[in-house]
Amino acid sequence: MDRLIPHLRGFFVRGCDVPARHHHTIPVPGEPDATLLLMPSWQQKSEHDGLLGIKLVAVFPGNAARKMPALTSVYLLFDSGTGVQLATIAGDVLTARRTAATSALAASYLAREDATKLLILGSGRIANILPEAYRAVRDIRRIGVWNVNADSAARMVARLRDTGLDAVVASDLEHAVRTADIVTSATLATSPLIKGEWLQPGVHVDLIGAFTPAMRESDDAVIMRSTIFVDSYDALHEAGDLVHPIRAGILSREDVKGSLAELCKGGVRGRRSRDDITMFKAVGTALADLAAASLAYKADAPEQLRR
Repeated sequence: MDRLIPHLRGFFVRGCDVPARHHHTIPVPGEPDATLLLMPSWQQKSEHDGLLGIKLVAVFPGNAARKMPALTSVYLLFDSGTGVQLATIAGDVLTARRTAATSALAASYLAREDATKLLILGSGRIANILPEAYRAVRDIRRIGVWNVNADSAARMVARLRDTGLDAVVASDLEHAVRTADIVTSATLATSPLIKGEWLQPGVHVDLIGAFTPAMRESDDAVIMRSTIFVDSYDALHEAGDLVHPIRAGILSREDVKGSLAELCKGGVRGRRSRDDITMFKAVGTALADLAAASLAYKADAPEQLRR
């Protein structure tokens, strides 16, 4: 994370071409619909760089009942000048690490500098990486983990404790939210988990799940009380946490204070005071995928392949 987060920041500053992602809904009899995502992005070929990549993602929420991962993916990396394929990268690992790093990058602008108490909703692949990411940007000393499946939360807490971290199971979600400095949620929830009335002055809320209009992790009161930032403006029509308040007329495009790229470039200001309630809503951007893939490729590929 010490390498990935600043590398991501550089990509958000420089930018790249990111066309609209493809969403395809796949009916699964007797289970929630599945989703197929195709996420391309590329850099213009230059003397020193030029990469093109596409991530293919299959999200099957019903897999939770099978004790299987709900999300699987693969990333294909090419030279943007020749189309030559350079690498096939494990998309699940890439997605989890770039997602956690993106949240931490946003928190570096939005969370209080003295934040020490982190609450994580969820205990899946991404949730397990969030402590590492947040500890790269803030002095996190205590971690609470809540999950609808308490046994899963307990297993995650045990893993964190094995690494020497002070972690506890958060059995009372309301109390945990009220006492946290940072609340980060990485779930597949379809109805709100976090209530705005629980938010204390100065808290930072990071919403990672709810990447479709049918999903949601926060209620309207969270939106109304927060200063809102997004990873990309696609979130306005893709994320249930924003789509529903927009439809209800309590949120508009002008209420969103900025994107992560604008934060990184200094075009907008992040946290303005100690008591601000800030919220970062991410739906995932192919820019972050390409950034992470380029770092993995350049770090791990043999020198003769990188020429």
